[in-house]
Amino acid sequence: MNTHTKEEKMKAFGRLLDVLDELREKCPWDRKQTNESLRPNTIEEVYELCDALERDDVKDTCKELGDVLLHICFYAKIASEQGRFDIADVCTKLVDKLIFRHPHIYGNVQAETANDVEDNWEKIKQREKDGNVSVLSGVPRALPSLIKAFRVQEKAAHVGFDWECKEEVWNKVREELAEYEEVMTEGAQGDREAEFGDLLFSLVNAARLYGINPDNALEQSNRKFIRRFNYIEQKSKESGRPLESLSLQDMDDLWNEAKRREKH
Repeated sequence: MNTHTKEEKMKAFGRLLDVLDELREKCPWDRKQTNESLRPNTIEEVYELCDALERDDVKDTCKELGDVLLHICFYAKIASEQGRFDIADVCTKLVDKLIFRHPHIYGNVQAETANDVEDNWEKIKQREKDGNVSVLSGVPRALPSLIKAFRVQEKAAHVGFDWECKEEVWNKVREELAEYEEVMTEGAQGDREAEFGDLLFSLVNAARLYGINPDNALEQSNRKFIRRFNYIEQKSKESGRPLESLSLQDMDDLWNEAKRREKH
């Protein structure tokens, strides 16, 4: 891996800004872009970065980080053209925020562990001039539901709204499961959906208390399912039989075969 000096890093970033300026002026596609037209692409780029991180693909991670960085600089460029702010303002605001939120580094606050830092984090954010107006207001409404559930529980816990013992959460999980099973037999569709949501919410809470990121955990299960199902499909093709012609027992046997192969 190449280790670059600070000067080299600054030069590379300056080159990026120079190229973006030129593209914005001379390229028809870049010139017509707006915040609204870029937003869907930004979401796609972030997901592609997440995929590279999940695969621990160093080359792709570097590439996708560049794509995300381009979008950040692009939004700042558009704002600069509108006289709102530029990339220097973005960096300055970020650095000021980092310093303000790390008083254990830049002030006199004591924080010996990561948990100490997290406990102070929400309180500090509340004191910021343009900070969140409430504990949960900083959770973006557009977050995927699973991540949002984790974040609102995490934020509430930081101000003391949490189980005294993490083992207590399993009583809540069992309670929600019983309510869901009850409404499944005689409840309306809306009630079933609501109770299933409560059950999921309680499981996310359990994951948080035991140090598990539920989104990462679910993604691991997604990939495991895809990997094993692909194995079934591959073996079906090798045998010359359409996948639809396999019995459920045939598929179960191949599924278990895929599981055994993963353990070796």
